[in-house]
Amino acid sequence: MKRRTALKLATALAAMSIAGASFAEGTITFGAVGPKTGPLAGGAVVTHFPNIQLWKEEVNARGGLNVGGEMMMIEVIEYDDQTNPAETIKAVTRLATQDNADFILAPYSTGLNLAAAPIFDRLGYPQITSTATTDQAEALHAQFDNIFFTLGTNSDIVGDAVKILSDLRDAGEIGNRIAMVNVADAFGIELAAAAKPAFLAAGFELVYETSYPLGTPDLSPIMKAAKAAEPDAFVAWSYPPDTFGLTEQAIIEELDVKVFYTAVATAFPAFGDRFGAAAEGIMGIGGVNTASPEFQDYAARHLEVTGQAPDYWASGMMYATLQIYEQAIEATGTLDREVITQYIKDNAFETVMGTIDFDENNNNNEFWTVGQWQDGEFKGLASTGREGAVEPILKSGWE
Repeated sequence: MKRRTALKLATALAAMSIAGASFAEGTITFGAVGPKTGPLAGGAVVTHFPNIQLWKEEVNARGGLNVGGEMMMIEVIEYDDQTNPAETIKAVTRLATQDNADFILAPYSTGLNLAAAPIFDRLGYPQITSTATTDQAEALHAQFDNIFFTLGTNSDIVGDAVKILSDLRDAGEIGNRIAMVNVADAFGIELAAAAKPAFLAAGFELVYETSYPLGTPDLSPIMKAAKAAEPDAFVAWSYPPDTFGLTEQAIIEELDVKVFYTAVATAFPAFGDRFGAAAEGIMGIGGVNTASPEFQDYAARHLEVTGQAPDYWASGMMYATLQIYEQAIEATGTLDREVITQYIKDNAFETVMGTIDFDENNNNNEFWTVGQWQDGEFKGLASTGREGAVEPILKSGWE
């Protein structure tokens, strides 16, 4: 590995225009693509862009990254993909071919990452995703050798959600009837497809199920129909705008369930701020160990630099992917993307989310799967091995 790295570095120094046009200028250029407009903008402005700002300011305050003995500052070029896969691909292409970005950060969301995977691969950039969950990870790795997944699979997320509901049912805390809905995007479609057979196999009855387009402005018909089905639990594989919208409609309709589960954005601090005491007991994807000193330190730095708190799920993982770039660049002493990609495959990284290493380009370590609002914090209920999980509580009204 060391001999390969030395050879790559020598080649890069002999042909800087190929291995990184910004090398001689003393800067490393990172491209950042994500929704600043469109349905997913509300998620990206919480999880995606603030962590890039935090990392850039912290690295540059330290004098930059040490690249083979030269301290190089971080420069970031950002583009709005408008929550449109075609715009994501266009922005990634522009960053590579016109802006000559040394590295391009993975987009925001599952769907946009899957859409961009072929262009990252064709242009030769590592794609370390932080907001993508999919059971296609193994197949995607076989097709695109430079894509990495850190947030786990849909099977992990669904499996732990089903187990929590099964345990509550078996303990006589909830009944057997589930209403399940999903956003008609790659994320929601995949999760619903995994969840339906899992719930049925666990002996639950799906009394209502439907999907809805991303950006649907009026979710009241869905909640009215769900309430009419008289479920014991409501599960939504939702994205930020519909997570908020479905919760608002559940309050309006006074949906009486002991388990209310929504997906992306349930872990956002703004969710707790918006719904206050009504958020108590709501479950969703993700979670963290809110008592962890490492998370508390990261959250304090995030708030100080960006003016907002990180979310209780993917924010920390987004920051961790930037730490992976940082450690790989300094360890190899080069901006050669092929060398960096190989180093990421071969090594472990110490991050705000703990140690991360990859098995077939998929996170081989522990991550949170289910969380719940308890006492004003979104706390982890289940994970693939993380410490600090709390016991679930039942939803008790909307007051």
